[in-house]
Amino acid sequence: MPASPDLQHWYGHDVAPGQSVNTELVVTESYSSRDVVIPIQVRRGAKPGPTMFVSAALHGDELNGTGAIRSMLADPDWTLTAGTLLMIPVMNVLGFERHSRYLPDRRDLNRCFPGTAGGSMASRLAKVIFDSLLQRCDYGVDLHTAAVRRTNFPNVRADLNHPDCLRMAEAFGAGIILHGKGPKGSLRREATKAGCPTIIIEGGEVWKVESSVADCMTRGVYNVLKELDMMDGEPDIPDTQATIRETKWVRAERGGFIAMHVAPGDSIVKGQAIATNSNLLAEDQNRLEAPFSGIIIGMTTLPAVQPGEPVVHIGRLSSPKSARRHTKQVAGDEIQRTAHEHLATNIQVVEASEPEDES
Repeated sequence: MPASPDLQHWYGHDVAPGQSVNTELVVTESYSSRDVVIPIQVRRGAKPGPTMFVSAALHGDELNGTGAIRSMLADPDWTLTAGTLLMIPVMNVLGFERHSRYLPDRRDLNRCFPGTAGGSMASRLAKVIFDSLLQRCDYGVDLHTAAVRRTNFPNVRADLNHPDCLRMAEAFGAGIILHGKGPKGSLRREATKAGCPTIIIEGGEVWKVESSVADCMTRGVYNVLKELDMMDGEPDIPDTQATIRETKWVRAERGGFIAMHVAPGDSIVKGQAIATNSNLLAEDQNRLEAPFSGIIIGMTTLPAVQPGEPVVHIGRLSSPKSARRHTKQVAGDEIQRTAHEHLATNIQVVEASEPEDES
């Protein structure tokens, strides 16, 4: 008997409209010859629509997105009304099991797409994911955190020159949107190039599920689903969003201990003190100042630095007025305001002292 035309076949399961199925994608084999699988929930709405994936832990130590997707999986109070949603809490299962950003061959999976069938471990893994998952989707949302010893205020990153990426980035509802295609070989760049417009979200730190960051991510995914008419309702979008096309890492000039004067998500103006470096006996070495007006996208969480190490990641805004608008926007959004408050508690932030008069 032929299969119903309404059924979709996903990794050994036939999924009907309105049905949810937990399944697994076999991606490689372990050292003990056992299958290595990516757990996936395939959820279909009752009505036809696009296919979208939402994924996390492409870097195996980035768990805020995992927490966000798990909360969606456990939440009975939302309904996918149309299309198909693939929810993937952990993409890099080999890194995840080792509490590592990277794969066992020390490669970054997020630099290996679209992959090759006869390449390295990472390249073969990327090939399976790309062919079996990404190329079957119409849209994608990939959830990330900052790298080790750093934190990020929740922000969206997308190729804003691509109409569908721009649409999703704005609908996600973050206060900060960064323009960029992404590094060569990254999932979002190669998926978008292959016809699956994909955005990423960066927020928080590795090895944690920070509730305020996960809440930003969950709301954003629901917003994108609503924008794509896969959920009922309208996206909850802030009145203003800061679009950033230029960023800069301010780096330490001296070795020693850093006292921060700003927190993730803060608005700053050109020349504002952002950190003071001192030696271990608390004697000031030098002060770092903002090279332009902007937003603190991310920063180091490690107070000890050497010359050249990154301290603060700043996104350029057009004017001090734009910085003030961002401050007002965050203050008026409970989820972003909570994230701003919580992320600031992970870093010792002190007021900058007045510079000594050298005359």
